Amino acid sequence: MSMVVVGASFMDIKGFPKDLYIPDGRNVGRIEYVHGGVARNVVEDIANVELRPTFVGLVDDTPMGEAIVQKLKRHKVNCDYVLAVPDGLGTWLAVFDHNGDVAGSISKRPDMTPIVSLLDEKGDEIFAKADSVVLEVDIDKEIVKRVLELAEKHNAKRFALVSNMSIAVQRRDFLQRFDCFICNQQEAGMFFADDYSEKTPTELQTILAQKVKDAKIPSMVVTMGAQGAVYADVTGNCGHCPARNVQVKDTTGAGDAFCAGTAIGLTYGKTFAEAIEIGAQLAASVITSTDNVCPRFQPAEFGLDVHFE
Repeated sequence: MSMVVVGASFMDIKGFPKDLYIPDGRNVGRIEYVHGGVARNVVEDIANVELRPTFVGLVDDTPMGEAIVQKLKRHKVNCDYVLAVPDGLGTWLAVFDHNGDVAGSISKRPDMTPIVSLLDEKGDEIFAKADSVVLEVDIDKEIVKRVLELAEKHNAKRFALVSNMSIAVQRRDFLQRFDCFICNQQEAGMFFADDYSEKTPTELQTILAQKVKDAKIPSMVVTMGAQGAVYADVTGNCGHCPARNVQVKDTTGAGDAFCAGTAIGLTYGKTFAEAIEIGAQLAASVITSTDNVCPRFQPAEFGLDVHFE
């Protein structure tokens, strides 16, 4: 099987306080520069389960962009469709509190439009052997449209992720064409114009079951932090998967790892509960990692029968 991930690459600049974080004060701590971006994180996490995914995206034409590509290649990601263009790399600047949670952030998104020409030229080549595609649904509308057309043409499963929900809420018609939409509790509230922050998993899964039916979205998975994740589909099937009890070191990238694991499971024919368990394990491994990186796993650890030519 083959998985394709489409989206942006970022350079993350992260600041961590040494002691108690003071929002209005000058905090002594450390600053880290880390390869990031939702799609870039997801494709690396998929590769860490030894699945050799393909990345369709951009980097900038500098040594920094080349370093991102080389790292992905070391993880056995197919980077044949990664373009190096001026200003092709996004930037995310974030400050974390003493609990490892984001206290504030600013991001600069890259211009993703060169991917349109790439898809026009090589789209059939990219998707001919793809079993699924993972896409940031809030990137340029023309890219989303082209990817959906190609995925539908080649019968690939389609999974939607989000990095900016204010844009994604405008893509409801597109989301009806995805097999599954994965987001967090706050994003789900924004999407459905409601506040789910105080909802229990039982309450939210019931709400979600009705919402996906009304919105005609085939299925959704919503993460709830320490409360795990809930899922629902248009047939009324819904449920809750508890989170793993782990010591949090840094939550950055945990949501992306969860999305990667869930997409892996659904691509390989697992049930929602089984796929979400894979997502939960990958997310837990990132949260507890000293370098905030998902460790390597073997497909057999998740019951995946994987063969490569």
